[in-house]
Amino acid sequence: MRIRFYRCHLRTRHPFTIARGTTTIQATLIVELQEDGISGYGEAADVPFYGATIDSTVAALRRAEPEIRRRRLSDPAEFWESLRDTLHDRPAALGALDCAAYDLWGKMQHAPVWKLWGLDPREACPTDYTIGIDTVDVMVRKLHEFPGWPVYKIKLGTEHDLAIIRALREHTDAAFRVDANCAWTAEQAVENVFALEPYGVELVEQPLPPDDRQGMERLRAVSPLPIIADESCRFEADVDRCAPLFHGINIKLLKCGGLTPARRMIDRARQLGLHVMVGCFTESSVGISAAAQLLPLLDYADLDGALLLADDTADGVRFDRGRACYPNVDGCGITLREDLADLEHGLDLDGNP
Repeated sequence: MRIRFYRCHLRTRHPFTIARGTTTIQATLIVELQEDGISGYGEAADVPFYGATIDSTVAALRRAEPEIRRRRLSDPAEFWESLRDTLHDRPAALGALDCAAYDLWGKMQHAPVWKLWGLDPREACPTDYTIGIDTVDVMVRKLHEFPGWPVYKIKLGTEHDLAIIRALREHTDAAFRVDANCAWTAEQAVENVFALEPYGVELVEQPLPPDDRQGMERLRAVSPLPIIADESCRFEADVDRCAPLFHGINIKLLKCGGLTPARRMIDRARQLGLHVMVGCFTESSVGISAAAQLLPLLDYADLDGALLLADDTADGVRFDRGRACYPNVDGCGITLREDLADLEHGLDLDGNP
């Protein structure tokens, strides 16, 4: 196999704010694996909070390149295992390669990945659409830009969280999901879950910092709403650690290292009686289309990352009022846009055009 990568800088539709900060330009790395003239694509967004910077991902890919060049693809899961020791410290790089391998595998097998897994896209749960933190008026306008969705994810972590939910509730009957991104204290979380319940909030995602286990034990014991782990659930081993503290987990391919470990995490979560969500970062349709292969296995989906962008790198799985529309394209359904190289550059790891 040959490997190439594309550095891209994608504009967001609006300034996208969560409790940790604001994004207007999302840097991302598109990874291409090629064998016998067929290409598969994966993505690793720049997310410094998890140590996943573009530079660190590129350095990891350079480290793995000799092993990649020696291989031919037969089973993506075996390919993932072959790279695990080399990339154990860089799950974003491993995840991008894993997703590219599945996309390539499906194209080589002349079938979508979901079909090769024996899944039925008619069983796919809908995704939410995320409203980032802003003034109440702006958040209402963002909601109206995507009307008719069955569920909206509302980013909170402000001094006016309940007022935001009250205002948004006046404009839709859709379900709400709340994501505080670790911004609440245990006392605030206990108060907020009871205050939010009457407003059609169906779950709360990561209200407390990952190291506040005592606070999570207290919250889980009393919460009338399901509490879903995000920052507390990064790798496969975290599923068991989250089981006593949360009602469910949010799996992200960049955090855990790709589709291969994500499927194992889903299986383990089911064994433990946990709800399962698959989420995303602000990323293009390359990463979203890979994650969308998992939709029939989930309770909840948060795969609107490409919808938050003004630019995109590819065509792939899209969403119509929350429902996934799978293209008639093999693999993960990804077709790279011809103008991708104009976004910045595409070079192989030897630096050759």
